[in-house]
Amino acid sequence: MGEDIRLAAVVALAQGMAAAHGSREAWRAAAAGACRALGGSFAALSVWERELGRLRVLVNVGERAAGEEEFPEGEAYPVHQFPEITEFLHERWAGGGEPNAWVETAEGPAAGGRPGYVHQRVAALRRRGRGSCVVAPIVLNGRAWGELYVARPVGAPVFGREDADFATVLAAVVAAGIAQAERLEEARRLAFTDALTGLANRRAVDARLDEAVDRHRRDGVVVSLVVCDLNGLKRVNDTRGHAVGDRLLERFGSVLSLCGAMLPGALAARLGGDEFCLLAVGPSADDVVRAADELCRRAGELELGEGVACGVASTADPIGPVRSARRLFRLADAAQYRAKAERAERPVVAGRGGPDDPVVRLADAAPPGQTGERRTFRGRQP
Repeated sequence: MGEDIRLAAVVALAQGMAAAHGSREAWRAAAAGACRALGGSFAALSVWERELGRLRVLVNVGERAAGEEEFPEGEAYPVHQFPEITEFLHERWAGGGEPNAWVETAEGPAAGGRPGYVHQRVAALRRRGRGSCVVAPIVLNGRAWGELYVARPVGAPVFGREDADFATVLAAVVAAGIAQAERLEEARRLAFTDALTGLANRRAVDARLDEAVDRHRRDGVVVSLVVCDLNGLKRVNDTRGHAVGDRLLERFGSVLSLCGAMLPGALAARLGGDEFCLLAVGPSADDVVRAADELCRRAGELELGEGVACGVASTADPIGPVRSARRLFRLADAAQYRAKAERAERPVVAGRGGPDDPVVRLADAAPPGQTGERRTFRGRQP
């Protein structure tokens, strides 16, 4: 392969990873780009999980053999089956520099500067009908991260020393792309996470709820919202200090997360100040009410605070058409307002008060973004 062609392949690989949205797309772009660059028929990207002592496959691309999934859930191999990984880590990578890639063939030892005969890789090549592979270790921030693996079928030209050298270059490009993807992923995570509790934040709820209401309008999926107001936070802050108040918020956040786990896929969030919510897409309204009931019970048992005022609104209840996220929020917030006014120990559910449900009337009468006399979100944004 000419230098110009290989340079173009490196650029295409880097551009593919840069354009990826999220880690999974970046993994796929890395494996697919390396496969094309090396003229392979199959490629895989794997990560070394030190704490578990295993090499876990993140993505398989190209001509996959039986049992090989694109994004496998459980394809992993004990590191002791691949001693070259720990050899490179402890004897070469720790000393600086980039480790060289090497070649394996279905016939056994091959050229390419590999650290030694690895029977498991050779057996895997034969079992999957592949003639040769090139393995390139990936180093990230000076530490072993994983490996890039590209294979060719039986009958295709066997990888050589030049291919191994080129794979070493590709592995360095992949490492840079993975580092960028991880930084972007962390930035996205922080943008949608409440710093104090670790729950989702208001921005995450807005985005998820808009999508959920669209699904409801299109497919009729049930969307339910539980809005909670943590009672007694101001008293705790005033009498025992904000550090203790923060501890109350953290503990309630843990309770909310625990109760949210009763609803598959539910999003637990802190909206700001003392306001929290659960967003459930799919579970029945009764299941959501049961989770909210458990939330009220557990909140009442917290050492600090004075329980929680909890309102529920679900598209499965008689609350009228829900064509926007704003309406569902107003209904859940109106139910919460009523629960707080009545000092209710159990959740108030919109639409379950009969034809003249006061919660629905209150939400419908309120101007956009308000419920009665107060704003929907009173607390400061985190």
